[in-house]
Amino acid sequence: MHVGFEMIDAFAESLGISMNIPLCLIISGFVGDAPVLLAKPQTYMNLSGESAGPLAAYYKLPLNRVIVFHDDMELPCGVLRLQEKGGHGCHRGLKSVINHFRGNREFARLRIGIGRPPGQMDPKAFLLQKFNATARERIDAALPEGVVALRCILFEGLTRTARWLNQEQKYKYIRSETMST
Repeated sequence: MHVGFEMIDAFAESLGISMNIPLCLIISGFVGDAPVLLAKPQTYMNLSGESAGPLAAYYKLPLNRVIVFHDDMELPCGVLRLQEKGGHGCHRGLKSVINHFRGNREFARLRIGIGRPPGQMDPKAFLLQKFNATARERIDAALPEGVVALRCILFEGLTRTARWLNQEQKYKYIRSETMST
């Protein structure tokens, strides 16, 4: 399953909104007085920008108010990172989003670590397989942490939340590295 979609589902559930309705691709709601719009692009992951670009344009969303959730093989499984802006880091889906935002990189990303493929496994095969039990456990633990961060962004702002979350996740990363050696 797409971990970005899982984060959307977890956040929607925390708002009392179900996105498990068939064909439910876009839903809006509020956190306090702050409006939120959640969307699940229905293109291949590598072509996510084909949905995200027109959606942002249609709703006239300033890109500094957009947060893209995506998997990241460069982070250990279950570790989160919140960035205010940046490049695509060889992530094809993120590259597509940047291209369809007309090259603008001024949008936030919530990176969800899925770890590296084991041994010589093809990264494409790794991305398409189901998580093993340990990875599933780590992802399931990370989802509520991401929900807390997303809610925090609305009340504390992106910069402050990123500083807090990334510091917390740094310790999680150090613990995961210590446990794996």
